[in-house]
Amino acid sequence: MAQVILLKDVDQLGKKGDVVDVTKGYLRNYLVPRKLASNATDAAIAAAQKRMDEEERQKREAVERAQENATTLGRTVLTIEQQAGEDGRLFGSVTAKDIADAIKDARGIRVEPSAVLLSEPIKQVGTHQVEIEVPGGAVASVKTIVTAA
Repeated sequence: MAQVILLKDVDQLGKKGDVVDVTKGYLRNYLVPRKLASNATDAAIAAAQKRMDEEERQKREAVERAQENATTLGRTVLTIEQQAGEDGRLFGSVTAKDIADAIKDARGIRVEPSAVLLSEPIKQVGTHQVEIEVPGGAVASVKTIVTAA
């Protein structure tokens, strides 16, 4: 048996960074040619642990940034002007792209239009609460005021 460090997740064997025992044939014929594992020397184990710690730190920082962005967006009030009739119905509509652009202009936070959770475009003048999915897993509710131009 040989000890190896997995470089990628391998079904029924382990996750990236795990140190596992495998047969030498499996290592030589399957894992190494596909760059799925490397031999587990003391230096390689230390390097893998360092990489995993760095990835974990980056994930924590991304979650913290997402929470900060969600908090900032939660305090944001967007005002979007659109052409509207006397009854308050818009001639067009306010789409997810319009809201994403307004967020970028207002706060400088780049949000993908697919992260704006609108069931359908806004077609009425008034105040609307729009959910925004911030990269990193956080969700923010943004107050959006649509006015007649």
